[in-house]
Amino acid sequence: MTTIDTPVTARSVHAASRPRRKKRTASPPLTGWRLLLVRSWLPVLLLVIWATASAGSTSLYFPSMATILQTLQQDWLGPGFVEHLVPSVLKFLAGFLLAGVLGIGLGLVIGMFPLLRAATEPVIQFLRSLPPPVLLPIGLLVFGIGPSMNIAIIVVGAIWPTLLNTIDGVRSLDPHLGEMSRSYKLTPGQRVRFVILPNAGPQIFAGLRTTLQMSIILIVVSEMVASTNGIGYYVLNSQQTFAVAETWAGTLILGLLGYLANVLFIRLERYVLRWQSGLRASTGSAS
Repeated sequence: MTTIDTPVTARSVHAASRPRRKKRTASPPLTGWRLLLVRSWLPVLLLVIWATASAGSTSLYFPSMATILQTLQQDWLGPGFVEHLVPSVLKFLAGFLLAGVLGIGLGLVIGMFPLLRAATEPVIQFLRSLPPPVLLPIGLLVFGIGPSMNIAIIVVGAIWPTLLNTIDGVRSLDPHLGEMSRSYKLTPGQRVRFVILPNAGPQIFAGLRTTLQMSIILIVVSEMVASTNGIGYYVLNSQQTFAVAETWAGTLILGLLGYLANVLFIRLERYVLRWQSGLRASTGSAS
């Protein structure tokens, strides 16, 4: 029987004597009550600290948590729900959806045609540099006081993150994918649906998330200037009449609205971009 001798070196001896490391396995994602516990313990703790520290407070500017919650229940679970909350939510949704649709549509067209992109870039950079509150006087002159003015301010002020991210997402398309789509003789609609939009999807949703936050800010700012109802009108009116508890209650409602809108948007993003999870799983990359 013939044997093959393997040369023994210092490196091989060191490698043989070194303990083998266990292969790390990815920790399972948090789901169910564990995820709820991780997400809720800090807000609950902060509320408990706030309630404890403000108990029995006689300060004009920092009322107790009990007083704020009582005001919240009286104003926002009663007539304020229909008078202020519902109009603000409807105007916010209308402005955000219009800004998102226009931003994606214009971004696709501008991103697909280099000549049009070069021609519109100076105008886009000029308009996006304008602070949205500066547009309020112009909105008042054009639309007057009312929901149309609030929605217009949201669209003009919040469209830019979605528009610019869509343009960059379209421009980042791999040239080989473009050549392949042309070789398969895809129609322009098929190229947009099956090639361009999936490639630009992550960047588009990143822009939409920023547009969402800006829309919440602009609905409040516009309602403070030109509206007869809504959360912004309620908070400003409470501040001007020194109704401190009402001011705190309106601020809490605004924070809850922003949080719920962000949670729903994240769920929508995960559903639309669910193909990314399958891609990561097939390539073995971390999520």
